[in-house]
Parts: sequence; structure tokens; C-alpha cells
Amino acid sequence: MHMSLSRRLVLPVMVLVLVALSMMVFFTGGSSGASDTSTELIASTVTGAQAQTTPQAAYQTGRANSGTANSTNTTYVNGRLVSYGNSDITYKVPELAQVRPGAIPLKALVPLGESLYMQNCASCHGNSADGVPDAGTPGAYPNLRGLGPATIDFWIASGRMPASNPRDVQAIRKPARLKPNEALAVAAWINSLSPATPYIPVVHSTATADVSDGFSLFSLNCAACHTVTGGGDALARNTYAPSLRNIPSTQVAEAIRTGPGNMPRFTGNLSDRQVRNIVAYVTGSIQHPDNPGGFGLGGLGPVAEGFVGLALGVGILALIAFWIGDRS
Repeated sequence: MHMSLSRRLVLPVMVLVLVALSMMVFFTGGSSGASDTSTELIASTVTGAQAQTTPQAAYQTGRANSGTANSTNTTYVNGRLVSYGNSDITYKVPELAQVRPGAIPLKALVPLGESLYMQNCASCHGNSADGVPDAGTPGAYPNLRGLGPATIDFWIASGRMPASNPRDVQAIRKPARLKPNEALAVAAWINSLSPATPYIPVVHSTATADVSDGFSLFSLNCAACHTVTGGGDALARNTYAPSLRNIPSTQVAEAIRTGPGNMPRFTGNLSDRQVRNIVAYVTGSIQHPDNPGGFGLGGLGPVAEGFVGLALGVGILALIAFWIGDRS
């Protein structure tokens, strides 16, 4: 009797299991492909029905909330990591980091990025973005795969790439050839070849940031090269630390997290909150100084002040001395 009862229960139980699985798929979202708006993209967030995969990290750290995907908040869509971060900085895939208005439809972003890459970058980095050796020197034009969108966006958005002269020791910052969303499109295409983090950092409002802490961290980690006033300075072998006086917050955060050129990469030793404080100091006190003493003289310190002292002070004293001598 027990055997016949269990057999009778098999079919109802199987039906209930299938219904439950169907409801799970329905409510967790089973849409495939990217939608045309970031709102729809976020609305279809997957919470557990599909396997969640985190891209490889170009720069990894075990410290949470330090620019890598081991952050407090992560968002997956159809199993794909689309953002991570916290209340200080949110790192987003290029699709969600676009500047509005003027955002490119999501379905067109990667194809546009491939087209722009072929026009502006492929001659040096190769059609597959895997680098091209120069005169037998591997890495002369480096492999771009697996660097993460933040690295690609920084070099293009800052105007350093495409380079005026690919053989320069250090790429020169200049007006960007591509628009901000076009730079993100190129980053999106390269990232589609080999997905990686860090994503594009979106720094939240710096109005409530600790600027005093930002100054202390900047003095400790950045001033040795960029000078305490952010004016930049010469380094070794025809390289230099650039001025920070006209750089948007996203590029400041990208530089800190990716370490472009000779700059160290700050990942495990600076949290997102600390980076946000540094960004607040750079985009505030450095880019908009108060100069309570009068003329800022370019923020060059004793050099400019000494020049003014010699040119004006000594010059005026010499003129007074000549005037006195002439009268006597």
C-alpha cells in the first residue's frame, strides 16, 4: 500500500517542481541580449537564477572596495557583472557609464567601438587589439586585451591616444580626438574580446568628501611627482608627471586605479573612500585654489615668488637708487 501511494505522489510532485522552476525563471528575468536603455538593463538584474561570472581582474587586490569587483555592492545582468562599488565610487561597464545626452544605443555601442578602433588604433595595436611588435621588439605597441575598460577609456578620453607620435617616450595629453561616448564605445569593444575589470569609475558627489584627508593622501602618495600644487614636474629620461589642473574626476580616479605610464597603481592601499577624497581635493583645491595671499603665480612656489621678488623688488629698488642719485 505504501508503494502504491508513493507512486501516486510522484506525478504531482514532479508537476509542482516544474511549476516552481518556471515561476523562478519568469520572475528573475530570462531576457537575452542588451536592451537600448540603461534603465531596462538594470531592471532585468539577475539575482540568482543564472550563473554569475565575474571577469578577470587586470589589477587585483584582496581589500574590499578598492577598485576591484570584491566590493560591497555588485550588480549582475543575465549573469554578467555590469557594476560594482559603493556609495563613494561605482564602477560601471561602458554601456552604463555613458554621458547623457548623446548616449549611444546599447546595441550599437560595441559595433561602433570596433569601427572607431579600426580607424584610429588598429595600425599600432593590431586588428585584434593584441599588440604589434615594432622592429622585433615585443610590446612596442602593447596588447590591450584584459586591461579593463577604465584603462582604455583613460588613454583615449585624455587625448593621449591615438598618439601624435607613437615613438614618443611619453604620450602627450592633448584635446581628445574621440567624443567621451566614442571612447567608451572603443573600451566596450576591446572589453568584449577579453572581459576584465576595472570598469569605468563614476565618482559620487564630492561635496561631502573629506578634503582634508584628500590633501593628506595626495601629499603622501602624489605630491612627490605632481608637486603639492598639482602643477606637475619633470621626471627621469624625458618623462614628466603631468599637471592635474584641468582633469575631470573620472580621469583622476582612472589614473589612480590603473597607473598610466610611470605612475604607480593604487589598488590595495587606497580604498574607494580615500580615492574619492583625493578626487575632491584635486578637482577642488588644486583646480580652484583660493589664493588668499593674492596672485597665485601659477602655484609654482618659491621659484615664481623668487623671480617676482628679483624682477620687481630688486628692479624697483634699483630705480629708486638711480632716482636718489640723480637728485643728489
